[in-house]
Amino acid sequence: MKLPWKILMAAPLFFLLPLHSSASPAYRDQLGTTHSNGHTCVEKLFLKTTCDLVVYLFGPDIVKLLSADMNADVVCHTLEFCKQDTGQPLCHLYPLPKEAWKFTLEKARQIVKKSPTLKYSRSGSGICSLPFLAKICQKIKQAFQNSVPFKDVDSDKYSIFPTLRGYHWRGRDCNDNNKLVYPGRRPDNWDAHQDSNCNGIWGVDPKDGIPYEKKFCEGSQPRGIILLGDSAGAHFRISPEWITASQMSLNSFSDLPTALRDELDWPQLSGVTGFLDSTSRIKENSIYLRLRERNHCNHRDYQNIARNGASSQNLKKFIESLSRNQLLDHPAIVIYAMIGNDVCNGKADPVPYMTTPERLYSNVMQTLKYLNTLLPNGSHVVFYGLPDGTFLWDNLHNRYHPLGQLNEDVTYAQMYSFLSCLQVSPCHGWMSSNKTLRTLTSERAEQLSSTLKKIATSEKFTNFDLFYVDFAFQEIIQEWQKRGGQPWELIEPVDGFHPNEAALRLLADRFWKKVQLQWPQVLGKENQFNPQIEQVFGDQGGH
Repeated sequence: MKLPWKILMAAPLFFLLPLHSSASPAYRDQLGTTHSNGHTCVEKLFLKTTCDLVVYLFGPDIVKLLSADMNADVVCHTLEFCKQDTGQPLCHLYPLPKEAWKFTLEKARQIVKKSPTLKYSRSGSGICSLPFLAKICQKIKQAFQNSVPFKDVDSDKYSIFPTLRGYHWRGRDCNDNNKLVYPGRRPDNWDAHQDSNCNGIWGVDPKDGIPYEKKFCEGSQPRGIILLGDSAGAHFRISPEWITASQMSLNSFSDLPTALRDELDWPQLSGVTGFLDSTSRIKENSIYLRLRERNHCNHRDYQNIARNGASSQNLKKFIESLSRNQLLDHPAIVIYAMIGNDVCNGKADPVPYMTTPERLYSNVMQTLKYLNTLLPNGSHVVFYGLPDGTFLWDNLHNRYHPLGQLNEDVTYAQMYSFLSCLQVSPCHGWMSSNKTLRTLTSERAEQLSSTLKKIATSEKFTNFDLFYVDFAFQEIIQEWQKRGGQPWELIEPVDGFHPNEAALRLLADRFWKKVQLQWPQVLGKENQFNPQIEQVFGDQGGH
């Protein structure tokens, strides 16, 4: 989903304005120690300049309006981040002022009529209009659009930096000056002299002169894991601590810079490619970590080719960011998980914009033909079906959204309505009070899932086989309830739409068990030399 610049600017207002009476948390930019000094300085400059500019331009007017008892809706419309187009309803999240709306709005405009803020907002200018930031803005934009690392010296699509499509998204490069060294490749000369595939296993055993890679990995069927997905697969998340006064502390925003550099996604904690231990209260690991546990030779061989707003319709715009060489690399497990945006959009009437089964078939076949030119022989492609999203409204609509918990004045139903009014809802079809619309959306999702299942059972390709797995969220809910949880706890609280980390890890657990039971060949062998690898190489260089 693409949001206009002014809407993106409006979002922080709605998140922060209700909390203006609270003390401002300290801003701390904690950057990874693996960054070079130059890279760190540039990022700090970009983030600090952005923050300073926003505060300089908008801070004084926001303070004036809040001091005059104007609520967030009035501020948003006064500063023209929100607009009411002719003939369109007034979009508001909070209760309307007691005085007439037009009178209140005019009163607010008089307060800031001489302000430079309106001139700036009307110009459409942004932080990237500053000359000394234009170049880095362009590089960041390219990284986001093409889903490739911002910093990649040897252009092998792998990086030594974590964010901006770096190793949070795909295995960390171990030599960024050699494009023939990267995670997932078959070892060069059994890695006797260098670690060509970055799995941390290299050199020669002095006892017998046999290369460790040959001794420990030959015949173990190494393979990588690749996700083709959307914001759910990328693990989109806005932290409740950023917007909920009762949860704020001095450390609340310490992870915000990292989140911004990762497009508000957390792939390092995702269900498919996450390499960090879960921060939720469950113990289940990601699919990548299970593959690594099964065979340590798979270390660092993961790629999260997921993007916010991705669907079968636009995958072709960034699928070329996938890195695999048929001759040089190991086979891979590719999970195709476009679980939402083929039925989800923010249009007032979303149904005409949903992908049809015929169109999905064409899109997916185009993707599979491309993968057949890229994946090494012996790879596997697994389709994920689409969920039944009626779960969202049924379990959340009458609960308070984090923005409304303090004063008990904003429910998820109100938030859904507000986003739909602005036509920026991530999924109007399911995030709607209209039961008929919710049912129609689920019916289309079921049709698309049936199409994927049909492709998996009928189509054949030379370099990979095809499988289909239902997105059985009801089974995840049942498992969660057995552990004492509530269904609504499985959804990201701020956006009220995406599965959270616990849900993603439970889905990964179900996926693993199903594949292990029905198609164990997909996962490869268990490596009997894992203990020896740990003994010689420890954590294999980490992630």
